[in-house]
Amino acid sequence: MFGVVPKSIWQKTNPADENNLCSLSMRSLLVEDGDRLILIDTGIGNKQSEKFMAYYYLHGDFSLDKSLAAHGFSRNDITDVFLTHLHLDHAGGAIVREGEQLLPAFKNATYWSNQQHWECANNPNDREKASFLKENILPIQQSGQLQFIDTKQQSFSPNFELNFTYGHTDAMMLPKLHYKNKTVCFMADLFPTAGHLPIPYVAAYDVFPLTAMEEKKQFLREAFDNDYVLFFEHDAENECCTLVKTEKGIRMGESFRLADI
Repeated sequence: MFGVVPKSIWQKTNPADENNLCSLSMRSLLVEDGDRLILIDTGIGNKQSEKFMAYYYLHGDFSLDKSLAAHGFSRNDITDVFLTHLHLDHAGGAIVREGEQLLPAFKNATYWSNQQHWECANNPNDREKASFLKENILPIQQSGQLQFIDTKQQSFSPNFELNFTYGHTDAMMLPKLHYKNKTVCFMADLFPTAGHLPIPYVAAYDVFPLTAMEEKKQFLREAFDNDYVLFFEHDAENECCTLVKTEKGIRMGESFRLADI
């Protein structure tokens, strides 16, 4: 998760257990925007084999269904599923297994990706091949519910802007949401956790680490200058944060939950 940064350094922010594993979350975000109910990313899902799931040591009692129900919704209420990218921990929950069939988990929703990333996911390089699972991807297209966003497009809806990045994977889409007079940025895998705010902390998963570092640098300058709130998909401890400038660079300021805004 931290590339070439030594464990003796990165474990200060993301401590590892006796198996050398650090805890991460798979945090989705539900957005009410007018008459649309948009779900950003879907987690890993539960259709994979027991052996496959054992690699990831999943724990906790969270699920999309429980989280939606807590806010008075169900899967059938979702109008749009916005997939930042198609890696298994972001898109796995988009498809469910019913008997021998692989079907959309959100039957009334339009699924959103972009053509450039879709082609990358369906013709993966050797680095990403294990992260792009055909059972997570092809059934979306086969369902007829897939739509593509133009990579030159700057907004998804009036309160939902877009950034495209190319270091972690090709054409990852980052939502920038206008909420309660603030700009909340869904960081996906540009900044998986607050521990990744330092520029050199890039995951070994990143296909183009130097590109990812430059994208991080540019984004942090913009985010600090405009007082953005960062929403972390994978940080088990910090859901959101503000930014402060320090002698070592831009770092996490206040940590809080989105509900606290």
